[in-house]
Amino acid sequence: MKQRVLILTVVACLLALSIETLFAQNKRVGTAAATELLIPIGGRDFAMGGSTIANSKGIEAIHWNPAGLGHLDGSAEVMFSSMTYIADIGVSYGGVGAKMGDFGNLALTVKALDFGDIPLTTNDDPDGRGGRFYSPTFVTVGLSYARSLTDAISVGTTLKVISEQIDRVSASGVAVDFGVQYNGLGGIKGLQLGVAVKNIGPQLRYDGPGLYQKGTASGGRRPEQNYKIDGAAFELPSLVEIGLAYGGSFQDNMQWIVNGSFTNNNLYLDEYRVGGELGVKVEGIQLFGRAGIAIVPQVENDKDNIFGSTFGAGLSWMGAGIGITVDYAFRTTEFFDGNQVISVKLGF
Repeated sequence: MKQRVLILTVVACLLALSIETLFAQNKRVGTAAATELLIPIGGRDFAMGGSTIANSKGIEAIHWNPAGLGHLDGSAEVMFSSMTYIADIGVSYGGVGAKMGDFGNLALTVKALDFGDIPLTTNDDPDGRGGRFYSPTFVTVGLSYARSLTDAISVGTTLKVISEQIDRVSASGVAVDFGVQYNGLGGIKGLQLGVAVKNIGPQLRYDGPGLYQKGTASGGRRPEQNYKIDGAAFELPSLVEIGLAYGGSFQDNMQWIVNGSFTNNNLYLDEYRVGGELGVKVEGIQLFGRAGIAIVPQVENDKDNIFGSTFGAGLSWMGAGIGITVDYAFRTTEFFDGNQVISVKLGF
């Protein structure tokens, strides 16, 4: 009873926080730092539009709700994910997690962006005819901990170290995620609740020798000197997400899940996500079909939200002491080629 009261209290506080930040959203759209924290990973949850706050589990759950790490199917899990993002940006993700007995579950994850080679332009060479190139380096390393308090309640947290480097300037910072999942909400079997607070941390500011410029003082005889531009600091894209899920089975070999979630972003507009999954088990192999969509009601122009519906499929096989899962997801996108994600998970 005390645990249920605690869960409801946390949900009420997060709802109040969402309402408080709601009216300031339109004034700060597009002013976030480290927006790579928002880029999704994993084929399963992404295929359902990211609506899986309540039932995401394992290594993949660390991005969506770290409490899901408390639901590892085996003693350890390894995951690799590759995504083709907008403008030919590649997103690679890897993670390993393991059960640590009564202490809980621990995981280490790494997300890296590949921008390719970009022509280097300067004041002296604005067209980049010098043939020089640079490649930004964006890396996020996360350390996660989760634990199942009871058969119904799981909690988790992630500490993320953020590093961004663009030529001769760079920025670094830290962010923290918190999450909780509750299975059997209201005593209803299959009804799940999830709450996550993500990307809480100090502002990011760029610094480095690339910010030095040459200048000549006016009205004097001082020679040309170097001066440094102070980069502005920007907030992280903090989120408050609340999700519900309900699932069941048709027969012994068929299962289904329907998800819904609400996202309040301190530097963007509110977002609603819905998605679902249908699974069939055939001779020891599970096959899944998935679909989802994210809706942003407050956008003034349909073109302001370039992302559309998602869909995907998955295959899971459990052998002697090892399980293999392969998931694929696709998201329609305006102006760019669609986003594609393929992920592989190994369970032990």
